[in-house]
Amino acid sequence: MDVQTERGSNAGSSRDDWLRRQPAWRRLAGRPGSATGPEPQPGWTQAEWDVYVLGPFDGHVPGLVRRVRRILDVSQRGLAALLDVSQSAVARWETGRTSPRADVLHGLLHLAGLTVSVHDADTGVEVLPMRDDGARDHAGRRYPAHTDLRVVGWWQPRSSVSTTDFLWWRKRSCARRDPNVRYCTNATRRSLERLMWGTPDDHPAIHQLAAEAEHQDERREERRRERDRRQAPAARRTA
Repeated sequence: MDVQTERGSNAGSSRDDWLRRQPAWRRLAGRPGSATGPEPQPGWTQAEWDVYVLGPFDGHVPGLVRRVRRILDVSQRGLAALLDVSQSAVARWETGRTSPRADVLHGLLHLAGLTVSVHDADTGVEVLPMRDDGARDHAGRRYPAHTDLRVVGWWQPRSSVSTTDFLWWRKRSCARRDPNVRYCTNATRRSLERLMWGTPDDHPAIHQLAAEAEHQDERREERRRERDRRQAPAARRTA
């Protein structure tokens, strides 16, 4: 009798330790309660209260796929027909053996009328994708996403060395609103530039870069007029 009691006590202690190591929804399963589920207990954590009110919900991609099927009220075969994939592919998504591609997942959520938003883990601020109309180089390629773009006048080919070529290309690029865009791939230099001028949130569009080049022209013209104004009295005294 003593041995059985000791075994029962040890078994209960082991079960309590096991429950403490389990997720909140599994610990709730071990709580005493009615036939419809566990009753609220004193000392529950916030996670346990969330599970009690909402149920276990952190299913990741497999859970999202099942949620979409529930919203659309379709079987695995029906969802596969909507997405033009095989039924076995949907089954693998739901069991976590594979995951849908990002574009397929986006289409999957779109079918259910759902949207995805990304938030900063520390501040909770929503993080938006980079703009699609960001500036591109003359080959039509996007500039490296991790770099910051800066304007250094109007574009001209590197082969132009004479003043005549420089002025001709500058006039042509200005008419076409084609700024000369540079960026830095050196991490140390980029950090210093961001320390001085701040970190841009995104790559600007080409018309914004062209406006920056025009602003530089205006500032350059203002400095030239100011220099001429300061030099005028000295020129008159010399004459």
